[in-house]
Amino acid sequence: MSEILWRPDDDTIAQANLTAFAAGRGFTPPNYDALHAWSIERRAEFWSAVWEDGGVIAGRPADTPLADDDRFPGSRWFPGARLNFAENLLRAASGPVQRHRVAIVSALESGQRRELTYAELAAATASLAAELRGIGVSAGDRVAGWLPNVPQTVIAMLATASIGAVWSSCSPDFGTEGALDRFGQIEPVVLIACKRYQYGGRTFDVRERAESVASALPSVRRLLWVATDATDAIDDALRRFPKAESGFEQMPFEHPLYVMYSSGTTGKPKCIVHGAGGTLLQHLKEHRLHVDLKPHDTLFFFTTCGWMMWNWLVSALAVRCRIVLYDGSPFHPTPSALMDLAERERITAFGVSAKYLSALQKAGVRPAKTHDLTAMRSVLSTGSPLTEGGFRYVCRDVRPGAWLASISGGTDILACFVLGNPWLPVRVGEIQCKGLGMAVDVFNESGQSAQGIKGELVCTKSFPSAPVGFWNDPGGTRYREAYFDRFPDVWAHGDFAEITEHGGIVIHGRSDAVLNPGGVRIGTAEIYRVVEALDEVVEALAIGQEWEDDTRVVLFVVLRQGESLTAELRTTIRGNIRKQASPRHTPAVIAQVPDIPRTLSGKIAELAVRETVHGREATNLSALANPESLAAFRNHPDLAEAS
Repeated sequence: MSEILWRPDDDTIAQANLTAFAAGRGFTPPNYDALHAWSIERRAEFWSAVWEDGGVIAGRPADTPLADDDRFPGSRWFPGARLNFAENLLRAASGPVQRHRVAIVSALESGQRRELTYAELAAATASLAAELRGIGVSAGDRVAGWLPNVPQTVIAMLATASIGAVWSSCSPDFGTEGALDRFGQIEPVVLIACKRYQYGGRTFDVRERAESVASALPSVRRLLWVATDATDAIDDALRRFPKAESGFEQMPFEHPLYVMYSSGTTGKPKCIVHGAGGTLLQHLKEHRLHVDLKPHDTLFFFTTCGWMMWNWLVSALAVRCRIVLYDGSPFHPTPSALMDLAERERITAFGVSAKYLSALQKAGVRPAKTHDLTAMRSVLSTGSPLTEGGFRYVCRDVRPGAWLASISGGTDILACFVLGNPWLPVRVGEIQCKGLGMAVDVFNESGQSAQGIKGELVCTKSFPSAPVGFWNDPGGTRYREAYFDRFPDVWAHGDFAEITEHGGIVIHGRSDAVLNPGGVRIGTAEIYRVVEALDEVVEALAIGQEWEDDTRVVLFVVLRQGESLTAELRTTIRGNIRKQASPRHTPAVIAQVPDIPRTLSGKIAELAVRETVHGREATNLSALANPESLAAFRNHPDLAEAS
């Protein structure tokens, strides 16, 4: 995997935020290894530099950047500091010129468009904060949003954070049970919801569901409504408090900002608490140094409010750039909907999931030939490993000449462990680098560093955006079990990964979905990248099936409309896997299914399929967007065949 698809030119390197940051600390490009080593060996100094470089606004400085450095978990970042997350995101509103710049562009699939300046965003935030205070919301209380990806959601989050309350959200396509599984654990005092939303050309009325969720939560004192086609709670707040002043409660660095949720496919979702200071600092580092965002940039990420990339996107306001929100189907009214948006809004940093890029490629969309994307400087991909074919597709058919930054991290850290770098080349199939300040490594099963082989992605030292803890886990037992049980004092992230000879990273899939035929560990992404390159295949899912005192690889495929799983196609699939991966990767069984189950955030649910195939009940079906799809895997006739 050494083919280079993109290399930064001298101007790109010279003008990068990373170059100015490094120069101020005595480092010169492109020696990223030295800069990264310094950021790990002298973490307190590094994160203090990020604080300074990002211009963090604080009501009180820290006593020290890092205390209890030798404890992980247990390190304390910037103890004594007091700040407000919302104040830092709205800093541009206080500038005489910047306040009139556009902060948010909102686009709906219906074509409706709206702009908010930083001044308008700050005014709406102050008014809604006054409304929340009037309801009795105070620091530490939880406010929940069951909302689409629209400006009102950003306003609601900022208003919540401005008073020191805790924000948590999910998108309105979550069912009642899915919403209650999440919000029921954190006991919000206010629920902010929408009455309807649009997707794929259809309007979905969810008012009754929202009302039933609110009534099932005894803690909820008030249900507030937002709308895109009528006056709503934010309009009411602006009328009631037209001159509300921005009051930003100064809170400790680790004061809870967000409650995020695990997928919940193996039980009720874990409620992961993230602190205000750590989230702010980590996102400033990623946006400024790794994504190279500047105030004149326009950042877009296709996401819902139920995925961590929404939180990541909104944090870019701290860079004083413009963000673009989109709500609706990325393929409505045509498969080029998001490319139309990118062209129209002159998006400079365009973020999507790897699955979206695969679907776009399968649909035959070639934006390089049909759209003016000259403003698009970078393409960001995450959510699952981007295949080698996906790398080539972006660099050839989407935006030739653009910097392709594949990134990977998770809800657990609300950030990235590995991501892009404006100094380094992009090699096919590889993520460019380890994040600054992140002591990323790959361990073998004995807990030893294992560069060049596949193993467990770990982080060996603490970092500011590690969770404050889990909700309702006062002793931290469940938190330590989730991340520190595998290797003492080391964060095990749950990704099966490899560090290449170039220092790049390849993610081979989730560790809990690793296949183990004959005792050899195989990442599922290694199979997907080969199979999904075939024109006939829309999507694939692989599991290990217990069979004759061993484990055999079973591959399920969703095929294009009109295609069938012939003996010839089976032979082609097996031959390609054997040639491009290895004989060990070759599935014993290949079976066709009409659909593949996925979580509410769009990730394929390998564990749910594995349980179903083995005749066990998949737990917490409310965590799946399409639980009915599991029926096709139960007693599938092809699974009875011998290898």
